[in-house]
Amino acid sequence: MFQIGKHHISGRAFLAPMAGVTDLPFRDICVAHGAALATSEMLTSDTNLWQSEKSKSRLQLPQNNPGLKSIQIAGSDPQQLANAAKAAVSLGAEIVDINMGCPAKKVCKKLAGSALLKDEELVEDILRTVVNAVDIPVTLKTRTGWDQDHKNGLRVAKIAEDAGIQALAIHGRTRACRFNGSAEYDSIAEIVSAVTIPVIANGDIVDAQKALGVLEYTKAKAVMIGRAAFGNPWIFKQINHALNAKPLSETPSTKAHDHSKAFVPSTYEVVNTMSEHLKALHEFYGPLKGHRIARKHFAWYFKLHSQLEECEIKDKIKHFNTIEDAEKQITFTKDCFHNCPDKEEIAA
Repeated sequence: MFQIGKHHISGRAFLAPMAGVTDLPFRDICVAHGAALATSEMLTSDTNLWQSEKSKSRLQLPQNNPGLKSIQIAGSDPQQLANAAKAAVSLGAEIVDINMGCPAKKVCKKLAGSALLKDEELVEDILRTVVNAVDIPVTLKTRTGWDQDHKNGLRVAKIAEDAGIQALAIHGRTRACRFNGSAEYDSIAEIVSAVTIPVIANGDIVDAQKALGVLEYTKAKAVMIGRAAFGNPWIFKQINHALNAKPLSETPSTKAHDHSKAFVPSTYEVVNTMSEHLKALHEFYGPLKGHRIARKHFAWYFKLHSQLEECEIKDKIKHFNTIEDAEKQITFTKDCFHNCPDKEEIAA
């Protein structure tokens, strides 16, 4: 257990905030499966734009799960970011996260996200202004630098600690790397050793065994799971099980027992979770948008958990994408798994 400000964090596996993915239904599913923290999708710091349909959905905070309410904001104007942080608090946020890690061109063109790493004075101004504006913990998600010739992640981490940031999530790549190449765990380890605030390691953590190795190598307080959670919320249970079953000090190498095999979901669990997720999406977005949002999630679950041949999987996904009714999507999902070994477990 460790703390982010006054909040006690009991787990060591976080869900990464990802635009277009980590909406409230997905965050609720991941928290229910053991994610210790699940932050909202990135919101613009311009609160005048928060009345849009997209922003309103991103501002929705959990009501029925025990997870902390964390909102991520992005921008480049210190006072505008501070005002956004205050607005987030008024909506019930318990943590405000500042995005300085997004490598997307449309974000960086506005000198937000990881583009800010080019200007350390502005970084400091932003962090101090936001921290001083609110009474809740402010956290920062960032990268190791702008490019391989400008890796200033360590300096930014020290600036953040001095400014009052309560925790750092470090994606182990530069902005120029985007999501290519391998994550730089050496850089994360260097940052961990240089600051006293909690550091969360992010990048290429695909299963529980990798999470154990990254925590052991970097000495980070937690790991942050991004793409590996697509269609696989069970990864959080697997990481939690691995940590409880074998303390890191007793995990000398990656040749140790493969903890990723624990909590492998049965067909029953997969179908029920998929059904719950689809229902939540339709309730959250409404019938006109819910069936479209559901498509990518069905594809992620189905590719991972179906035992069909690749060509059959593609055909099933293609057919699912033609269905525009919530109940029919759920019925089709159950039908897709009827030929699996434990088909008798699938709820009617």
